[in-house]
Amino acid sequence: MWPPADPEPAEAPDGPQTQSLRTLLPTQEFLCSRKGRLLLGESALSFIIFICYIASTAAPFLTVPLLMFLLALCFLFGYFMKINEKFPGMCWPLSDFLRCVTAAIIYFAISITAISKYSDGAAKAAGVFGFIATIVYAFDFYVIFNDLSKFLKQGNSANDTEAEKSEEEDSNSDSD
Repeated sequence: MWPPADPEPAEAPDGPQTQSLRTLLPTQEFLCSRKGRLLLGESALSFIIFICYIASTAAPFLTVPLLMFLLALCFLFGYFMKINEKFPGMCWPLSDFLRCVTAAIIYFAISITAISKYSDGAAKAAGVFGFIATIVYAFDFYVIFNDLSKFLKQGNSANDTEAEKSEEEDSNSDSD
């Protein structure tokens, strides 16, 4: 009897290929975190702006959203795969901060230009989405800046307590 009545699947749905693909997808926990939502929003907005610039006469501006989309995806991948913990030599928060500051400034500038100089609807839509992306990137660099300042204050207070301890030890050894 051909074909067999009850064919066996070649591989179970939770086989090794499926599990290896799942490791490349962000976890629900990361996507629900503030950083995950910000990176997901940044990449989605950059992709929408990129599509709007492709459809508009403001084609010279499509490079910026494409680069920002790719950078946001790289940082999204880096954070959920915890590459930032595996490579501590690279200052991830500082590079993320610089990415967000430059993106906010550049999106603000090209959005003003797209809205004021070009008259087609796609360029206007890209400009409006660019202003929204400016706000999202600005909020992200504000959050990163606060985290960096807290980290630096903790580092300075730890250095201050070590310096005070060494000064106390020096003064105690002088009194003997």
